[in-house]
Amino acid sequence: MASKKEAWKSELYGDAVREKIEEFAEQGVDAIPEDERDKWFTRFKFWGVFQQRTGQDSYFMMRLTNANGVLEPGQLRAIGEVARDYASGPVENPEFGDAWLDLTTRQSIQLHWLELEDIPEVWEKLEAAGVSSRSAGGDTMRNITGCPVAGRDKHELVESQPLLDRFQEDLRGNDALSNMPRKFNISVTGCREGCAQDSINDVGLEPAKKELDGETVTGFNVRVGGGLGSRKPRVARDLDIFVADEEHAYEVVRGFVELYHEHGNRDVRARARSRFFVDEWGTEKIRDLLQEEYVDFELRSAGENIRGEYTYNAGRSESAGKHDHVGVHEQANGDYYVGLSVAVGRLTASDAIELADIADEYGSGEVRLTRRQNPLLIDVPEEKLDDLLAEPLLGKHTPVPNPFQRGTVACTGTEFCSLALTETKARTARMLRWLRDNVDVPDDVSQLKVHYSGCTADCGQANTADIGLFGMRAQKDGEMVEAMDIGVGGGIGEEPSFVEWVRQRIPADEVPGAIASLVEAFAERREPGQTFREWVEAEGTEAVTEYCVPEETDFEAPYMHDAKQSWYPFAEEEAKAEQPVTSD
Repeated sequence: MASKKEAWKSELYGDAVREKIEEFAEQGVDAIPEDERDKWFTRFKFWGVFQQRTGQDSYFMMRLTNANGVLEPGQLRAIGEVARDYASGPVENPEFGDAWLDLTTRQSIQLHWLELEDIPEVWEKLEAAGVSSRSAGGDTMRNITGCPVAGRDKHELVESQPLLDRFQEDLRGNDALSNMPRKFNISVTGCREGCAQDSINDVGLEPAKKELDGETVTGFNVRVGGGLGSRKPRVARDLDIFVADEEHAYEVVRGFVELYHEHGNRDVRARARSRFFVDEWGTEKIRDLLQEEYVDFELRSAGENIRGEYTYNAGRSESAGKHDHVGVHEQANGDYYVGLSVAVGRLTASDAIELADIADEYGSGEVRLTRRQNPLLIDVPEEKLDDLLAEPLLGKHTPVPNPFQRGTVACTGTEFCSLALTETKARTARMLRWLRDNVDVPDDVSQLKVHYSGCTADCGQANTADIGLFGMRAQKDGEMVEAMDIGVGGGIGEEPSFVEWVRQRIPADEVPGAIASLVEAFAERREPGQTFREWVEAEGTEAVTEYCVPEETDFEAPYMHDAKQSWYPFAEEEAKAEQPVTSD
């Protein structure tokens, strides 16, 4: 029997939901019958519109979509202006103030504190600049990820931007495929570094080469069934397929989307993700069915992959290649791109608008976003680099951050997410400053990947970090407090590995001390040139567990007691979110 949500979606989903959102917006959120809200809010997600957590019932988050992180000239400015004019809540965040936007790990943007009545006007302003929220959430194909410097990368192996654009227009734009069994992630890696992280996506294309008719050609191998979350992460598995041109690549990915759309589990949502589908069917059966029913050309066996060259979040030394896009990098045409580090991915509206102005002044106006919650300014002529780097905004969102800021990612947390168990963004921003000021990192270590997810859904990709944090709760001094599980040794690369959890339910005020003890042991005991992941592998989990010593320190961030129970972590206890007014 199909789940309740499947029944709701079968009645109405996809593009048709837009008209109902606009209708409810005109009437006011109170026009949505109380007993039908779960149904309607499930459908709203397809258009990137999410009701915020309990207590914030009159406010919504909007997730945007822009394949491969590409923001064309003028688009970031439009988003920043919408954040300035519409994304203001009833209580300021003590760390970030009011009116800001969040950069996500899928190379896109989220806006918060929107009122349903304003959604049509928000769409009008965004869509005038070519920005959409369609298919940004819900059980559908989510934002497609790729190398953020596709078409600009000096060492790009396989051209991928035209293919990404086609996926965006022809595949994600197909309303007949809008209702998937669960959310579905597509990635295309055309570079040598592996920055699209094909191994943790539902279907991923990775660069490869193969000899065909006596000539070595480049193309893609195909992997399926990767993903994180619920303490059941999976590495995407090789389908033994090589595609040498855009048309064949498109058809194979489309075929797997259609196969999963038709045969994926719609009865048990906990088993509906494609990683479980691949577990159950196996890659050989999936490949055979693709050949028989979904593509009309002969599938070639996999080519020689270049995963051995992957360096992006791969736990390898910086001398091996880029592990992110922060800093100044030369493009193929002799211009440069400059990757900035935005702490925990949160940009104020004013900073976003200023960044758009700077992109116009020094580059082509185009801005691109990475999977590490950072923006890139691209197409900067060499003669403008010094002036760009002297801009005050680049002192705040610097291209030369300290190792902790450079490596840290944080999800939304209890500030807005109903699934999260802990607050994440403000705590992490404060923890970054404390680590910077109190913990020494070896001179040859430019980054430590610390990822914080407020729950086991793992939107912060904690499973892939040097040090991964999962939000939990625990008892301390007779009170329920926010806590974290601590894991070590994750990474994406030639041989992806997920963290080993070495400490459980550590009260949040003791976590900075635990991280400090880990890093101090790493600095003291590592071999010359050894990265953190390599050190964890060499020491072994048992030894590293002993080095991870939770303790209270002089970490001065307010200790947030069980923010899950408040309507907003930063509000006074008696305060209430503005609720919709019931009309007579």
